[in-house]
Amino acid sequence: MTEMLESTKRTERLSVSKPRTRPLVTSLIMFGGIAALVLGIAISVSFGAADIYFTTVWEAIFSYNPELTQHQIIQEIRLPRILGGAMVGASFAVAGAIMQGMTRNPMADSGLLGLNAGAGFALALCFAFFPGMSFNLLILYSFLGAGAGAGLVFGISSLAKGGVTPVRLVLAGAAVSALLLALSEGVALYFRVGQDLAFWYAGGVSGTKWFQLKIMLPWVGGAIIGAMMLSRSITMLSLGEEVAVGLGQRTGLVKLAGTVIVLVLAGSAVAVVGSVGFIGLIIPHVTRFLVGVDYRSIIPCSAILGSLLVVFADLAARMVNAPVETPLGALIALIGVPFFLYLARKERREL
Repeated sequence: MTEMLESTKRTERLSVSKPRTRPLVTSLIMFGGIAALVLGIAISVSFGAADIYFTTVWEAIFSYNPELTQHQIIQEIRLPRILGGAMVGASFAVAGAIMQGMTRNPMADSGLLGLNAGAGFALALCFAFFPGMSFNLLILYSFLGAGAGAGLVFGISSLAKGGVTPVRLVLAGAAVSALLLALSEGVALYFRVGQDLAFWYAGGVSGTKWFQLKIMLPWVGGAIIGAMMLSRSITMLSLGEEVAVGLGQRTGLVKLAGTVIVLVLAGSAVAVVGSVGFIGLIIPHVTRFLVGVDYRSIIPCSAILGSLLVVFADLAARMVNAPVETPLGALIALIGVPFFLYLARKERREL
């Protein structure tokens, strides 16, 4: 009898340590998504206020002539903008996937849980008190602001009787985000830095420069690599902390590392693109539906799908009402708000 119980436990542990995966779908998303991303970047570079032929795009990338206006448009305006959008989409999507996995909260997202608003408030203070600060330092202060915003949200939601729940986290996130946004606007008005913060309020990748990408790339690249290294541990956490501990995971260390990665990703993205929400909410759910619950597949696929979403949303932002540009955050919110309401209704039914 004892041997049968031990055999059953071993079988359960093996089934938990090897969560459901769909390797074929994962491979299709990885290779097909990368191909679609390359195609999307090529289309985005070609279309805009001034349409440019693919041959000209090719020449501008591989045989750049600074005397040609179209080559300048491609190299100095469109390419950094589109590549920045791809990096931002990957950052928000991976940050959302990690948050949902660690907290087991289906509504976890950097925008809903105060990280974006906290990073934006930090940027407002930097513009007001330290004008001319380097972009590298702006990113560091964005990390700190994102951490402060998340700390306030988790602190407030934990004060209620019964502890932290997904609904309380979202409510606290909405309250803290509104407060930090109001404070940011107050700072902008009092110190007359509203023009500097205008990009953050609207949300978008216009104005992204090569030097910003060079600073952002090591942070984002290192954070995504770190997320991949943590992916198995996050899978265990997503199945329950007791399960993770039983499988030998050091949950406290995993949560600390995951939190640092999320702050780096969200802070970097907000410093470049501003207030764009719902990417980290939508993409991890879609990815989980497609590839299963193993975060070794969810994290890389989320990065690719997040990049695709922002690249094509930015293209739509330029084309919907050309030559006037529609805010990127507004377009993504058209998808994100109904999706959030669906999740909130589903979560309410399960309470």
